Amino acid sequence: MTSVKEFVIEAAATPSALGRGRFAFTDDYSVFDWGKMPDPIPGKGASLCAMGAANFELLEAEGVPTHYRGVVSGASGTPRANGEAVDSAGEVVPLAEADEPPRQMAIDLSRVPDLPHEGRTYDYDAFHDAAGGNYVVPLEIVFRNTIPVGSSLRSRADPSEFGLSGSWPDEPVDLPTPLVEFSTKFEESDRYLDRAEADRIAGAADIDELERVARQVNRLVTERADEAGLKHEDGKIECIYVESGASETPRANGDAVSGEVRVADVVGTFDENRFSHDGQQVSKEVVRQYHKREQPEWVAAVDEAKERAKREDVADWRDRCERDPEPLPEGVVEAMSDLYTAGANAYLDRDLFDAPSLADAVERARGI
Repeated sequence: MTSVKEFVIEAAATPSALGRGRFAFTDDYSVFDWGKMPDPIPGKGASLCAMGAANFELLEAEGVPTHYRGVVSGASGTPRANGEAVDSAGEVVPLAEADEPPRQMAIDLSRVPDLPHEGRTYDYDAFHDAAGGNYVVPLEIVFRNTIPVGSSLRSRADPSEFGLSGSWPDEPVDLPTPLVEFSTKFEESDRYLDRAEADRIAGAADIDELERVARQVNRLVTERADEAGLKHEDGKIECIYVESGASETPRANGDAVSGEVRVADVVGTFDENRFSHDGQQVSKEVVRQYHKREQPEWVAAVDEAKERAKREDVADWRDRCERDPEPLPEGVVEAMSDLYTAGANAYLDRDLFDAPSLADAVERARGI
């Protein structure tokens, strides 16, 4: 389980074959790597499922291979509070055939070997020795079309690197060419990598191919967002690597493929990406900035816990955090629910959710 979705495993992946399973999306959210926050946001899980499905179908239509197999119609997809497995019933269909907002997505499963570590030193050689013919690439590939106010890049780079003088401005900075970066995926505190280290960590997956796929995903999501009246600012992809013979899902021409990178996890949603409309964020960034403004003591405690863990050379920082986050006010939860569902309707060009217009949801979000 991740902090916002659960897995249903129908057939486990092996070193020589992909498995099959499902994502079950919850209404939970996470910020600052904390994990599950106190409040669910109604409609969030279904909006992520629907947007992710739409983007996977767009990618497949453009010849970009993915691990997506369809959404699940007729299954509740709502994980039980006691942690038991979710209902796995239902028919796997394209998004257009789902009459109600879907909460489950059918996917091919790859393998995630253990990533041994001593303190903050991770053994990627052991990870790849155990990976076999198919594995989740232990990287996140980040693409940036702008440098938003909340972007971590502002703390890692000088404005002069992007043709700016003085300090970072209080508004997004548009980039003439999208920027691609690589960060770790399975470490306790993710970190950005130079290209050589990213190439080593990727294993058999080619770093140039990972970047090429990320740029293609970025282009397609940006074009779709523009059609929906949204500005696509940045995002990320995660991938699996599949060797010839490890695939149970032939590509469109029916042939097996050797050494293929496929887009995995979920793509182009309001959690994985930053979007905006008329200068207002339409993404998880809204609630992230809310916590920075309204719960600065907790955010500072998180930062201090991460720094303390780094100084002590330990991976787990959460048990060193001296504060827990407070619940959101009801009005903030409602506004975020509207933002997720209205934004999904606009992106899908379909009234799948009972939600206000995007303009109304954005206006309400300005008051958060």
